[in-house]
Amino acid sequence: MKNEQFNNRDISNEYFKVDIEDYPTDPWGKFIRVVKRTFRGELFVGLWVVMREMIRFDIHTISYPMEKMPIGPRYRAVHEMKRLWESDTERCIGCGLCEKICISNCIRMDTKIDENSRKEVSEYTINLGRCIFCGYCAEVCPELAITHGGEYENASEQREHFVDYAAMLTPLDKMKAGTQLEFEGFGAITPHEDERVKKTPLAY
Repeated sequence: MKNEQFNNRDISNEYFKVDIEDYPTDPWGKFIRVVKRTFRGELFVGLWVVMREMIRFDIHTISYPMEKMPIGPRYRAVHEMKRLWESDTERCIGCGLCEKICISNCIRMDTKIDENSRKEVSEYTINLGRCIFCGYCAEVCPELAITHGGEYENASEQREHFVDYAAMLTPLDKMKAGTQLEFEGFGAITPHEDERVKKTPLAY
């Protein structure tokens, strides 16, 4: 590649002028322009679309909040803290990875040592006013303790809207009923993953 093609700055032959009418200056010309823009074909096409939708009778309107549309299982809404299926105890081990990876800096965690010399979570809050619901906290969690639920109605009158650990934790009666739902997005186990694993020639 030679430098001559870069040195040539004359690119006038690659441009073309768009045919645009001059703007009228007299009142009559302005009136004619308004008439032309008003009675174009696009106006009648838009009116036909509106009339077509008005006379349809098979349209069902959702009466929110009495009726709600179903959301996808991978929808990232308000966070939930999960329990272990075996013992109903909290999955969170207080590693702090969710607090470190949070790009909006909205997770606050505090841990302490209990009577069994094990680390437990003493305080855990998420500022939903700053959270962007990216899902990184659920992705990095090694215990799949924090996930996203389907509760998206988190409007608040206060600017600092926090949610604490007790509010996110799965209730015990829900665990006993076996209705705890797992998040199928970031940080979740893919269904039928064992069936997709292929043995390598060096498999023992």
